[in-house]
Amino acid sequence: MESVDNKEELKKTDEIVRQEIYSKVIRAGKRTYFFDVKSTRNDEYYLTITESKKKFSDKGQFHYEKHKVFLYQEDFEKFADSLEEVIRYIHDNQPEIQQYSAEKEEIAVEKGESDKDFKDLEFDDI
Repeated sequence: MESVDNKEELKKTDEIVRQEIYSKVIRAGKRTYFFDVKSTRNDEYYLTITESKKKFSDKGQFHYEKHKVFLYQEDFEKFADSLEEVIRYIHDNQPEIQQYSAEKEEIAVEKGESDKDFKDLEFDDI
């Protein structure tokens, strides 16, 4: 039977082993991605990828919704190759999407080329 002191020591050792070794944070709009390198008890590194999104309840309170993927060294190359292939496919095949740009609209207005038709309105017209 293990002593209480020994159990506490094991717990502390386990926490140290599972500490993050390296971390990279990517803020992307409403999402944040965390790339964390961690170590197993055998000193083998692995990667966790966490997506975190801020969500609001009906009462206006917020919480973070998280999704996590664990990626181990034996899968790094296949994962990286497939990710690169899929990203290349998207870049090569994604139909162009025209996005509204406030900056482009501002320039067009300055040049008198706005595609929006505005006219002076009187209060009585409304």
